Amino acid sequence: MTHGEHVPVLLHEAVAGLALGEDSIAVDGTFGRGGHSRAILAQLGARGRLVALDRDPAAECAAHAIDDPRFVFRRAWFSDMGRALAELGIEAVDAILLDLGISSPQIDDAQRGFSFRADGPLDMRMDPSRGESAADFIARATTRELTEVLRDYGEERFAASIAAAIVTRRGQAPIERTGDLAQIVGQAVGARTRRDWSQDPATRTFQALRIYVNRELEEIAVTLRRALPLLRVGGRLAVISFHSLEDRIVKQFFAKASRPYAGDPRLSRVPLRARDLPGAPLALVSRAQKPSEAEIAVNPRARSAVLRIAERTQHAIPPALISESEAL
Repeated sequence: MTHGEHVPVLLHEAVAGLALGEDSIAVDGTFGRGGHSRAILAQLGARGRLVALDRDPAAECAAHAIDDPRFVFRRAWFSDMGRALAELGIEAVDAILLDLGISSPQIDDAQRGFSFRADGPLDMRMDPSRGESAADFIARATTRELTEVLRDYGEERFAASIAAAIVTRRGQAPIERTGDLAQIVGQAVGARTRRDWSQDPATRTFQALRIYVNRELEEIAVTLRRALPLLRVGGRLAVISFHSLEDRIVKQFFAKASRPYAGDPRLSRVPLRARDLPGAPLALVSRAQKPSEAEIAVNPRARSAVLRIAERTQHAIPPALISESEAL
């Protein structure tokens, strides 16, 4: 894989898992550089349609390269797919694909500020036009807020020490460059032994800030709830995760939606026979899939990927399963 090139992970498995027909209407909620979208288009017939979404302006530029009447791109967060589809006059779809996390071009572009491997502005926003940058957050956050973000989103054992070091350094000068933050983290962690000793000391801090700045976990939880009612009976939802925090949200949602009572704790306590319980709105298609050793050898960034697929059934969706208050 060359610098800046994005290789779609689990490409064939994800597209095959969508079980597309020639006339299917599909949504690629994370267009990126279009790898999955192109593979989906190759499966569709002349009357098929593909709606692609992405909040990254670079993805919007890449989408211009696809000249296909069956394809339309909308610059939007994937939690807004319902609104985007409504604007196109689409009420229901046959397939939804979400490829979570960050793409290789985003990581490799120093000006985006996602990586500690090259010095650049400390931004980290997937949509630079919305929200606060990582530098802005670091400048205003309390020590406690920093500690919680590093601990909860980065699973960083040295969160408190790193947060304290950040607050001390910003009192001397603003922290506005990725190189500065990486140096601060490295000094805070020092030579202490850690289980992930092969990992750069700044890895978890950068991951945590990126997830927080982009509201990634909240976005996933809300999107899953909004996507379910958009699926036709027999429609499939495929999600590729790259981090345990992401996959946990997807796994728990799929598990809850595939139970006979859709995870409603009130019904689980009612003395009813299984056949009398309300049917599950989702059915798991297969076990979680991971990349082959051959794919990992070609694309090491695929190592942590997990693909989960579920299919919409004919059963009604319990209101609690798609409640926004439950997701946040």
